[in-house]
Amino acid sequence: MLSILVAHSFFLRFDNKQFERAKPYPPLATLQVAALLQRLGHEVTLFDAMLAAGTQDFDDKIAATQPEVVLLYEDNYNYLSKMCLAKMREAACQMIASGRQSGARIVVAGSDASDAPEVYRNAGADVVLRGEGLDVLPALLQRLQDRPRLSDADLVAGLEQPINFRRKETTELEAPVAWELVDIERYRTTWVAAHGHFGLNMAASKGCSFRCSWCAKPIWGQRYQQRSAAAVAAEMVELKERFAPDHIWFADDIFGFRVDWVEQFAAELARLGGGIPFSIQTRADLITEAMARALADAGCREAWIGAESGSQKVLDAMNKGTTVEEILQARRDLQAAGVGVGFFIQLGYLGEGLPELLQTRQLIEEARPDHIGVSVSYPLPGTSFHEQVKAQLGSKTHWDDSAELAMMFRGSFSTEVYRAVRDLLHEQVDLGRLDASVRQHAGDEIRRRWSQLIDTLQPAAALMP
Repeated sequence: MLSILVAHSFFLRFDNKQFERAKPYPPLATLQVAALLQRLGHEVTLFDAMLAAGTQDFDDKIAATQPEVVLLYEDNYNYLSKMCLAKMREAACQMIASGRQSGARIVVAGSDASDAPEVYRNAGADVVLRGEGLDVLPALLQRLQDRPRLSDADLVAGLEQPINFRRKETTELEAPVAWELVDIERYRTTWVAAHGHFGLNMAASKGCSFRCSWCAKPIWGQRYQQRSAAAVAAEMVELKERFAPDHIWFADDIFGFRVDWVEQFAAELARLGGGIPFSIQTRADLITEAMARALADAGCREAWIGAESGSQKVLDAMNKGTTVEEILQARRDLQAAGVGVGFFIQLGYLGEGLPELLQTRQLIEEARPDHIGVSVSYPLPGTSFHEQVKAQLGSKTHWDDSAELAMMFRGSFSTEVYRAVRDLLHEQVDLGRLDASVRQHAGDEIRRRWSQLIDTLQPAAALMP
């Protein structure tokens, strides 16, 4: 058997926004792979970059463990890993070089590695796996155990994938998580110091079957694979008994999907003695009165909806498949059931001009979500959106951190304009939490700044086709 150091390269300290937010979650996919390798009999250690100070900590781990193989396996459930911030890619390449210098063989898997394998091969990786990689990883490790070095004949040029291993469909969804490798108390300390409570993460499914034009799916493709409601409930109860978190974040792209699944989940939690309050991500067109009630019964406290825009024109251009009215109705149904609502908003998509921006402002004013997350359209490789704008892309291909909001193609307005809109939308949502004595004045100030911004944008908007 092999000694394997499993790692990932998402350093919370390298993203100022996320570091200040102080809501770190353990790397689920990385821990699932670690558990798989343990079941195969390998000697497994973990380097968890999330709370590490920097790549020097990885160097120290390499020196202490002297692994035969380093598996750099990014957390596929972390959307920021899909985006691949520039600092994280740089860290990954430094880790590859460090591992190679130690004499270890280097295997890499993740969203960015699937999209740009040459970056990781040039950094020194022996093999870059495409997609999830679980269909070939066991056989690859067996080959490395039998023959320490891979020859060029073992690789398909350009695909970075071993050719002599029989591929199989990956259907294992009830993958255990190697929680024993994680310093849970360090996570708890970080959470409690910043928020007074402790959150952990879970996943009830993999993938998404919808086809939004800006969403990349290099890991699971178009498939939506759902675990059994009973298994998810049992895992939640296990986490409750083992670590006593106050809250669970479901990292699924879409949680639940069907009302009957959520109802089964709620019933199973009740049978097992109760679960943990949780938050989810979902779509507006999947929320009905029955779904909202089922989510509330299961313990859902907040549902984040990919609203994206208040303009039907923009939603249609995105191939989102939802309507503005569905977004508003989903908010009403969830609010009636006692479930809080967050909106993900995306600015700057193709065809969005001043009228469409103002329609998004109107959506926020009318729906009054409890929270929002605002970004600008980000051209991810492999998407139809990327194909539409790739001729406009320059040397900048990744944001440095998740707060950057830099436009990487020619949108209707500048990066500075979208940052100003982001701030105004956030302040609009925050109005609802202000004391009545100051709310009116704050609202007047927001309207004044909107008016000022609109005045500066109208000349440019008049020139748009």
